[in-house]
Amino acid sequence: MLIVMAVWDTEKNGRTSLTQETLNSLRRTVDWLRHRLIIVDNGSCWKTFDIYRNWGGTVIYNGENVGTAKAVNQAWLYRSTGEHEHAVKIDNDVRIHQVGWADLMEEAFERDPSIGIIGLKRNDLDEAPWQEGGFHSTLRMLPHEKGQRWIVIEEVEHVIGTCQGYNSALLDKIGYLVQPGLYGFDDSLASVRAKVAGFKRVFLCGIDIDHLDPGVGEYCQWKLEQANKHYTAYKIMRAEYEMGIREVWENADG
Repeated sequence: MLIVMAVWDTEKNGRTSLTQETLNSLRRTVDWLRHRLIIVDNGSCWKTFDIYRNWGGTVIYNGENVGTAKAVNQAWLYRSTGEHEHAVKIDNDVRIHQVGWADLMEEAFERDPSIGIIGLKRNDLDEAPWQEGGFHSTLRMLPHEKGQRWIVIEEVEHVIGTCQGYNSALLDKIGYLVQPGLYGFDDSLASVRAKVAGFKRVFLCGIDIDHLDPGVGEYCQWKLEQANKHYTAYKIMRAEYEMGIREVWENADG
């Protein structure tokens, strides 16, 4: 799979240490002989650039903050479509504990091709089988043959969170991520588009992750302001997808 991480670390927002911890987590838990990483930098500070040099992977430098969706799309342009390569969007503030999570995600796509998006679930999300409405979920074991490991998924309406895998078959139908501003709603809109395209949205059960974002400070306030500023545009876009008056396919411009 192609794993992509958009990064915007400045001296002011102080997120360089989170990027370091995320990369440390990926180094421990991903088989890099099977998967690859592209980092897209949206104008970070030199401290973060030093981290990239120690990592040694592929980095795309934008020089300015073009937004999460556009940054991820830049890297997704390098997805091997002929080999049906799945793609992952991961934020730069997550610690994943389970070794082989990317392999497991890829295997889930292979066992059930109707799954469009697989997320690793944060523990602060409300989805559960006993919830009602948009937060109701259903637990299901994927089909398996003798000798295969058991994979349990949680079917949900929206996959929200810090790490999301996208089925190559879904991306062939919906294209790239889209959001009305620099931050927020790309994951929710992707879930809506996946539903319209006929694909399931699920969380992969049993994968422990830590969301490292402290949830306070100027950066978090900026994220909240961005979301509030573009909330009306998001609602309009969502309704247009659901009513079929906007095509689910989106180009890489985000």
